[in-house]
Amino acid sequence: MIARLRRALPGALLVLLLGYVAIHGTIWLHARERLAHPPGQAADVALVLGNRAYRDGRPNPCLTGRVDAAIALARAGLVRQLVFSGGVDREDGRIEAEVMQQHARASGYAGPLLLEPVSQSTRENLSMSRPLLEAAGVKRVIVVSEPYHLWRVERLARATGFDRRFEVQYAAAPTTCWQRWGMAFRGALREPLAIVNNAVNGYFH
Repeated sequence: MIARLRRALPGALLVLLLGYVAIHGTIWLHARERLAHPPGQAADVALVLGNRAYRDGRPNPCLTGRVDAAIALARAGLVRQLVFSGGVDREDGRIEAEVMQQHARASGYAGPLLLEPVSQSTRENLSMSRPLLEAAGVKRVIVVSEPYHLWRVERLARATGFDRRFEVQYAAAPTTCWQRWGMAFRGALREPLAIVNNAVNGYFH
């Protein structure tokens, strides 16, 4: 029995590796497509999805870059309001939505803001922001996140009915996390695992 398992192990590992590479390639190509085709129609709000607030004692550029992308949408006249979604970080106890708010104000954004400070996952970002958006009378949303994150975001939006409740566009934030190879590599490597986890838990249905 043990000998059979040992013989089967290399084949199983190869299948897992090929599956991982296929998912990675899919999200990478999708990310490039989203970067090449930013939102072109005006919306009511930009919904910025959370990420770890601090890294190495400084604001995480993966998070602040998403905020910067949303501010750029506002300054271009594509959105009237920003919505920040993200709860307490387990690493440092900071609330992601509040860190995003602080960065936006420090960057000179003086427009209206809404905070969703409870969610702990991408799925919760969408589900917990929905009643907030509905209460504000929002009809059109631009969801802002990291380029390699958007493939999963779009499928979660479809599975949860978020994109049926609102007219949704997606904006890939060209953050330094995407532009710097090391950070992009780490994020893109983790994302296939998150996709598998979401699929196993039935979140894409």
